[in-house]
Amino acid sequence: MLNSTKLEASQARFNAVAGTEDHLRRHGAGLCDLLDALDDRSGFDSLCDLHGAISERFPDADAVEQALRDIRRILSEQAPSALDRISHERSLPASDMTRWHGARVSELLARFCHAG
Repeated sequence: MLNSTKLEASQARFNAVAGTEDHLRRHGAGLCDLLDALDDRSGFDSLCDLHGAISERFPDADAVEQALRDIRRILSEQAPSALDRISHERSLPASDMTRWHGARVSELLARFCHAG
């Protein structure tokens, strides 16, 4: 007999991965620009990890979730002064971008949390 709770959780995690993939398709370039501009190379590396996990034939939901957690952590650790400097040097609204992408990544992560 199939455990419907486990199937529902698996489907929810699959949906969370699909939602992340859709988000990256629409907003990944902006997130890439932001992470590239930050002084923390690990953010860009985490985005690469995320793309790698999603591009698998059967994406590993745990790897996708971990990469999102890393990106959220990196975005949340940015000092306002560093974001101001980036904005000035690169003519990039780094502070606004950090808030926006941080909120979207948090929303994506919430889908994983609710997936059990």
